[in-house]
Amino acid sequence: MRFAPPGSAPRGRDRKAVVVPAHPGRSRPVPGRRPACAVIGGGIAGIAAATILAERGVAVTLYEREPSLGGRLAGWPEVLCDGSHVTMSRGFHAFFRQYYNLRGLLRRVDPGLDRLTGLPDYPLRHGSGLHDSFARVPRTPPWSAVGFVARSPSFGWSDLARMSPRDALPLLDVSLPEVYRRYDGLSARAFFDSIRFPAAARHLAFEVFSRSFFADPEELSAAELVLMFHIYFLGSSEGLLFDVPDEPYPQALWDPLARYLRGHGVEILTGTAVDGLTAAPGGGHVVSTASGSRRVDAVVLAVDTDGLRSIVSGSPTLCDAAWRGRIGSLRTAPPFLVSRFWLDRPVGGHRQGFLGTSGYGPLDNVSVLDRWEGEAARWAAGSGGAVVELHAYAVGHGTDRERLGRELLTQLHRVYPETRAARVVDERHELRSDCPLFVVGGHEARPTVGTSDPTVTVAGDLVRTDHPVALMERAATTGFLAANAHLRRWGLRGQTLWTVPTAGRSAALRLMARAGGRHPATHGGQ
Repeated sequence: MRFAPPGSAPRGRDRKAVVVPAHPGRSRPVPGRRPACAVIGGGIAGIAAATILAERGVAVTLYEREPSLGGRLAGWPEVLCDGSHVTMSRGFHAFFRQYYNLRGLLRRVDPGLDRLTGLPDYPLRHGSGLHDSFARVPRTPPWSAVGFVARSPSFGWSDLARMSPRDALPLLDVSLPEVYRRYDGLSARAFFDSIRFPAAARHLAFEVFSRSFFADPEELSAAELVLMFHIYFLGSSEGLLFDVPDEPYPQALWDPLARYLRGHGVEILTGTAVDGLTAAPGGGHVVSTASGSRRVDAVVLAVDTDGLRSIVSGSPTLCDAAWRGRIGSLRTAPPFLVSRFWLDRPVGGHRQGFLGTSGYGPLDNVSVLDRWEGEAARWAAGSGGAVVELHAYAVGHGTDRERLGRELLTQLHRVYPETRAARVVDERHELRSDCPLFVVGGHEARPTVGTSDPTVTVAGDLVRTDHPVALMERAATTGFLAANAHLRRWGLRGQTLWTVPTAGRSAALRLMARAGGRHPATHGGQ
């Protein structure tokens, strides 16, 4: 890896962004020796892998068990009770400016990223009345932290003085895999207790960051939270503002990418679940589905946790027994609910398109979709109403989704009182439980891109990597890495990647961090 020269990083503004050069090789296979690869999973990771493989001339078959591509960002048609045709999805996702590799994937079909529109703020509100904003916070560390403290009503200079410098300073020098050696044996909540993070700011920033993983802070590894702070706040100058697609996910993202893939010869099989893999005579694998089987030279497993466990349990000779055992022990995060309401009157014009919340019962955030999504805006304009989406993370198993949805609506009335007078024209509730859980001490058990079988790679946001990436960007990055591993074996050129800085941003801050000594979690082990 090397630092990008000033002005040379086209995917972001951070002059310290790190480029991971592509390995060299041919741009196309030798005639008559075209390899075949099965990419199992049509979410971000699978689409990224299929894209670079197809661009290099590999024969790719993309399997997706659901009717459409997109994974957790998939969308599907619905008809409302007023006869309107709309697109439902599993909820809002923020496309941060640090997502260099995801953005590189989207540029295949949208070179200027014109389908992404920036929201002006990332506001946070607590039920007590505290409110934080990142709109006017400087983007470059350490001024981002200084600006946040200077402006935040929930985190003041006195709070900073009460924190434990010795334990907090290592946040200024995050590197991989060291961050996991230091913090994976500690829960996110215990970590904040140890550095004496102020309670008010914890309820805002801490809750928002930790619950981005759909997990209770008691179960979430502190290493993931510390890495998040590095990626989004202390290690990158891209800031905490983000973009969102200007239309529903299928129209803005996946339909164009599906056309792009088919144009490169990819066979896309949606609604097709893979039952298992068996060794093929002479090498490679046989991919089995309900409709038949086919032989391939290599496989990319780009599915969610449950899907990976299912495929591995149906593939008793895949890789080795120890690897299969680790896959079988993976856990999913608690369920989350996405409730979308079509209201008969607008939300106040001064309201933000997105708001992170804490202290409002189960409500974690509010999205006013008609502020940015074209389909929602057209419905709102025609009806005089609004389209509002509410999220609740880490809810209990067996939750009644309609009942919880009504509670979220009640909390919306607290957050935006003008919605109390609104009538619900229609509503949809999606209760899902398929996100990976990054448990305390679980880092070593998570799969890596590579396996004991070089013809099998793994991709997705559950995969561990030594690159500082998370959430959607981890999915895209590991998708490219999983494809790169096969391309290298076949003598084909790989995909160049970018990441946020891989360590603290300045020598002075790194020295301060190291002078603070080792965090007690270093001795806790995994």
